[in-house]
Amino acid sequence: MLQDIRKSTQGTTAKIVIGLIVVSFALFGIESILLGGGGSSIAEVNGESVSPVELQQAVDTQRRQLIAMMGDDLDPQMLDEQRLSARALEGIINRKLVMQSARDLGLTISEAELGAVIAGMEQFQLDGQFSPEMYKSMLASAGYTPASFKLALKDDLVLNQLRAGLSGSDFATPSELALNARILAEQRDIRYLTIPLESFLSTSEPGGDEVEAWYRANEERFMSPETVELNYVEMTLDDFRQPVAERDIEEEYRIEVDSYQYQTENRVAHILLQRADGETEAEFNGRIEAVQAALAAGEDFATVAAERSDDLGSASNGGDLGFSAGDAFPEEMEEAIASLEVNTISAPVVTDAGTHILQVTERRDSDPPSLEELRPTLEARLQEREARVALLLAVEKLRDLVFTASSLARPAEELGLEVQRSEPVSRDQQAGPLAEAAILRAAFSEDVLELGHNSEVIELGGDRFVAVHLHRHNKPELQPLEAVREEIVAALTRERAREQLTRAAEEAVAAVAAGEETVEALALREGYDWQVELGARRDNRTVPGVVLQRAFSLPSPASGPVVDYVLEDSGDARVLELVRVEAGELAALPVEQQRALSQRIGGEFGAVLQVEHEQQLRDDADISVL
Repeated sequence: MLQDIRKSTQGTTAKIVIGLIVVSFALFGIESILLGGGGSSIAEVNGESVSPVELQQAVDTQRRQLIAMMGDDLDPQMLDEQRLSARALEGIINRKLVMQSARDLGLTISEAELGAVIAGMEQFQLDGQFSPEMYKSMLASAGYTPASFKLALKDDLVLNQLRAGLSGSDFATPSELALNARILAEQRDIRYLTIPLESFLSTSEPGGDEVEAWYRANEERFMSPETVELNYVEMTLDDFRQPVAERDIEEEYRIEVDSYQYQTENRVAHILLQRADGETEAEFNGRIEAVQAALAAGEDFATVAAERSDDLGSASNGGDLGFSAGDAFPEEMEEAIASLEVNTISAPVVTDAGTHILQVTERRDSDPPSLEELRPTLEARLQEREARVALLLAVEKLRDLVFTASSLARPAEELGLEVQRSEPVSRDQQAGPLAEAAILRAAFSEDVLELGHNSEVIELGGDRFVAVHLHRHNKPELQPLEAVREEIVAALTRERAREQLTRAAEEAVAAVAAGEETVEALALREGYDWQVELGARRDNRTVPGVVLQRAFSLPSPASGPVVDYVLEDSGDARVLELVRVEAGELAALPVEQQRALSQRIGGEFGAVLQVEHEQQLRDDADISVL
């Protein structure tokens, strides 16, 4: 059926239908379909609406996080729009509930505090100083404007206030501290010996009949892995690199030289004054004149900016705005900057942001490198640019061809590609040209494996595109006995040796528990290694983990030592004797550990309190999903 659908999409009727769908999307917008009509909100939380745009932004954020976290191992089903939307909407609702609670409590962040936080964020700093250029660039790459970022950050800081308040409102009582210290600081005296598995291996080799019987009883363990042999075609960026004409290199050089990085650049500082609500024009002009008077009197520009500028982001850095080549700031500012000498101060400059007083603190001219110096870079750039365009055009054609073709032969012929043959590839293939999660999912999909279709064109990292077609499906088969005999002998030998080791450990436990022998005497008689650890705590690093865990799970000795054994993953057995248990005391802990214990218990209680607070907000809320 799927092949019939593929073929029918090439018909005239199908193309007309698709064309009408495209026109309807263009006229009415796909959002009307995806977001359920023209409503302005998709949910309300205590009367506060959740907009479709807000939900889409949250979904996009989740999608970027998943792609960054999972990389090539990402399952496309994890990016399902419906699943992401449901999770994102839950997150938005919870955030709005907590924000409403914070506002009810009167929690807020001042503009000064917000500006100080932004100025102190390392990701916006260059050489330890706040960089307005980096600030704007990083926000743009993350999809924020300065205004939207400040709003989101302000909400985050308010939420942190609420959470910190909840966490700090709970604490550990002296009795709780004493009880925890009694358990955490408990000390135990332990003796233990090691019975090595190796000492039983030489006496445990099985006979031929036993090997064959075990083989027949465990045939499912000796099935060969399921594999596929694939035909595949591949396109990479390097396949489309071509020599570049000299005139194109010269034109690219001209564009490079004319770019901003080789122009005169001015480093600018400013003092921004904005008219406040309720401030009269006379009062505002008075502030401007006061700033001018202070600068005229010789006060340091950076100091005046820090004290009086309304631009909190730059005020903490002496008003510094970074470098401009004439296109970073509004036209009114750029005209004033161009006319200023270094370290001179401008008259007031009015823009939509407010009134600026400017100072050019540095001016630098940059001489461009010669054509020969830039030639390798320019040539590689042009080659890659043109190759990427050619690659993407070829990939689109390949997508159409593999969708309608019954094999890869015709698509390869039309595009001048080579159909390659892979070695057998398993579902968990780790090496080779096709050992990519996306390729393996396609190769073992129903469409390719069972229906015999070409896969879609799969986009991989590094500008690499691959399409695959099944050549041979190698189903699991029982391997012959001779091929797995050594594996069976090794498994049986180890199994027998482990049984003998367990009996030896049980006999040792019985002898020590009955008082017939001590751990030390038994170890010396049999040649085993043995150790004594006095006052071992739960965080001990010298006692093997399995021994320590078992020792602290045993009951306290009553009339005599408690004896037990444990088998390690390596196969060895540890026979241990618990001699004495001493409860921990809070006063015996160092002050630092007491403080850490108090903080940990308080933090655990605080985390529970936060969950309960959010659940109560949810229970009391009026939430409607439209």
